[in-house]
Amino acid sequence: MAFLEKLVGKREEDVDLEEFLNNMDVQEDNAYENADALVKPVTLTSEQDVAFVIDEAKKGNIVLLNIADLSKRNVVKLREYVDQIKSTVLSIDGDMARLSQDRVMITPARVKIVKRKGE
Repeated sequence: MAFLEKLVGKREEDVDLEEFLNNMDVQEDNAYENADALVKPVTLTSEQDVAFVIDEAKKGNIVLLNIADLSKRNVVKLREYVDQIKSTVLSIDGDMARLSQDRVMITPARVKIVKRKGE
């Protein structure tokens, strides 16, 4: 590390990455005023969450759905809820894709997700 500091020189103002990332969550006043669409994180736990996700997709927003808790507790309910969301979202010309073991993305009408094939 000392070699790199000699090579490029040490900056007086080193960026504190942890502080920077923590400040990203701070909401500014009127931050959403001019947005055409929002990306909303939602944890899927109940039938009310299903209705909320569908409503957000119909409003033109993107939902990042956390399915981790429900997948551990009740796989049957998870499948039922995901099927409900999927059928409605596809009927409004939206899209849905699994991003990871615990996350699903739901998009509104005319927003498609590019999916990888064969991985």
